[in-house]
Amino acid sequence: MSRLLYRLAPVALLATGACFATQQDVQSLQSQVDQLRAASAHADSARAAQLAQVEGMLGLVRDSLALMSTRVVKMQGDVRGDLYDIGQQLIQIQQLTGQSQNRLQEVRAALDARNQEMLQEQPAATAAPPAGGATAPVPAKGGGAAPPAASQTPGPNQLFQLALDQLRRGSPGAAQTALQALLQQYPAADIAPDAQFYLGEAYRAQGNAAAADTAYAVVLQKYPKSPRAPTALYKRALYMEQQGNLTGARAALNQLIQKYPNSDEAALAQEHLRTMK
Repeated sequence: MSRLLYRLAPVALLATGACFATQQDVQSLQSQVDQLRAASAHADSARAAQLAQVEGMLGLVRDSLALMSTRVVKMQGDVRGDLYDIGQQLIQIQQLTGQSQNRLQEVRAALDARNQEMLQEQPAATAAPPAGGATAPVPAKGGGAAPPAASQTPGPNQLFQLALDQLRRGSPGAAQTALQALLQQYPAADIAPDAQFYLGEAYRAQGNAAAADTAYAVVLQKYPKSPRAPTALYKRALYMEQQGNLTGARAALNQLIQKYPNSDEAALAQEHLRTMK
């Protein structure tokens, strides 16, 4: 029996040592696991703090973008309002200028009419009545016939004023006839560029947009330096846009800005280009 116990003693010592070593390993592993958990929790906390910081920064960026967007929208509205006001002022200036030009044209037409009256009165004033109160034609020098009466054909300013009056009264056909007569009889008159432009206006008032566009084209071709030229070019651009020719319309508007940069129509053309689709 004692021999058996002596032999089992080393085995028991080994088993006890093995158990002791296993508990230490378990405690070491548990300690490492706890450390890993603590490190992971710390890392998660740091990441959460970073994410919270990033989200806060993104919120600030969103707020800044929203504020900037609001300011941009407001600025665009202000700019459009200012451009609209400028356009209205340009229209008023054009209307006032047109009224002054109309008044000047009325004066010129009245002067033409007065000159014709004077020409008609001159032969009667120079003719002396014969004795006895009878009327007789006054012979011209050299025994020729008496001079003919002055022509009753209205002058260019009279024809132009007549055309304007007909347009105001809603008779564009009569205005067209007067303007065509003016251009045929007085092609070199200083009022010819205005007559050609208003011929386009007469066609447009009759609903003939194609003929009006052709008349405006003649203004640009024959009278490119006329004050009516930029207006005619602007109207041509609008006609092209109405016909669906957006490329041609943009080209005409850009040509207007480049060729007549100081005109009122150039400012209108710039605004119209910004609003074109």
